Amino acid sequence: MKIKQIISFLIVPLIIIGILLFVDLVPGNPKVTRTLCVALLMAVWWITEVVPLAVTSLLPVALFPLFGIMNGKDVSATYFNDVIFLFMGGFMVALAMERWNLHKRIALNILCITGVSPARILLGFMASSFFLSMWISNTATAMMMLPIAMSLIRQLDELMKNKNTSAFSVGILLSIAYGASVGGVATLVGTPPNLSFSRIFSIYFPAAPEISFSMWLLFALPVALIIGGIIWAYLYFCFRPKKDEWATIDKNTFSVQLERMGYTGFEEKVVFVVFVVLAFLWLFRVDLDFGAVVVPGWARIFPQRKFINDGTVAVFMAVILFLIPSKNEKGKKLLDWPTASRLPWHILLLFGGGFALATGFMVSGLSLWFGEQLAGLASFPPVWIILLICLTITFLTELTSNTATTEMILPILAGMAITSGIHPLLLMIPATISASMAFMLPVATPPNAIVFGTNRISVGQMARTGLAINLIGAIVITLMMYFWGNVIFNTNQT
Repeated sequence: MKIKQIISFLIVPLIIIGILLFVDLVPGNPKVTRTLCVALLMAVWWITEVVPLAVTSLLPVALFPLFGIMNGKDVSATYFNDVIFLFMGGFMVALAMERWNLHKRIALNILCITGVSPARILLGFMASSFFLSMWISNTATAMMMLPIAMSLIRQLDELMKNKNTSAFSVGILLSIAYGASVGGVATLVGTPPNLSFSRIFSIYFPAAPEISFSMWLLFALPVALIIGGIIWAYLYFCFRPKKDEWATIDKNTFSVQLERMGYTGFEEKVVFVVFVVLAFLWLFRVDLDFGAVVVPGWARIFPQRKFINDGTVAVFMAVILFLIPSKNEKGKKLLDWPTASRLPWHILLLFGGGFALATGFMVSGLSLWFGEQLAGLASFPPVWIILLICLTITFLTELTSNTATTEMILPILAGMAITSGIHPLLLMIPATISASMAFMLPVATPPNAIVFGTNRISVGQMARTGLAINLIGAIVITLMMYFWGNVIFNTNQT
């Protein structure tokens, strides 16, 4: 047996049995200890991945009822909710964009605008990856951008006769990977940890104002843009070619690729309109309060506006794509079930497992127990607590699934906020964003792994570059949460 299997299937179960037999964290409430044991097992299996992440996510369905933590019906209900439908609807629209190559046309148009100097090329690839990852998965973004990047790199190889292009090609590839990771932070649907946070926050603080798509965008987009700008400047500083080594490439490189795609078809135009309408409806569903000015949300026109959420909008627009017929492919619709079935169902189960675990933490009292153990940290200035959280999550997620990490940590931070009196968003939002800030290792994120697979980047190059960006990202997130977060979420109030 491998070490991971020995730890996961032998050592950890023995430890759990010992805890159940000899440890009582809260006398009179055995649910706390039992929930800790389930959480320990899930954490180890998520980290070691001895079984698929989705399989681990199903453990609460089996173990919570058996251990008397939650009713089986209640546990099952946590696996399907409005956040799941938000992800499903948004991902279906993204799949329609991919089906008709709209995402590629958007990327090439951005690259045509930015230009072909070294700085502009890096900016173009990073901006394209950033924007697309706001709406579609970072994996799909990196996979789509990679062929465009490799065609440009091969052109540079030919012009420079394979000399002096290796360093700049590393910069190009990293700009795609890092742009995809950072861009996903900007929107609620951009990356799974954001949606996990939205649901877990609502579980623990149901009376708190909803973290809507627009509210998240107002906070996270500036954070992502600042980190993205710093990464672009850092990559250019590290990998720019010398002036006497740079072979000028054809300024029409990207426009030629765009022309090869042909004219914009009916399907692309309609999917683009649906995409824009979806973004508009997400942004303006609830009132936007800018202090002196309040922009009323469109949901006001409905008598039960609180019944409508971002998931409602996402599914509604996705259904429309199933109804509109294709003009060039007779008998087919803009979105069909074979395309929609490519939804990452394992991510949906991972969401559900995290939500079930978070609910178990709450109903058992385990999150409050953790909060009491960490209450001593409340004596430190909040800015240092935020920085510690950012650094911990950033480096932890280098080796673990960012969604699984988020779903393990957020219930603990929620309990800490309750027991210490710190505003929960000061702890939970930095942890959520930091889960997407893993830039050092190929295994940290799918975009990192995808560009590493080109064999043009070494682990050392990625680690050295990513270490600096990890540290910079933690500092930026800390400062933005402490100052800008107070403006958006009024975090001075507990």
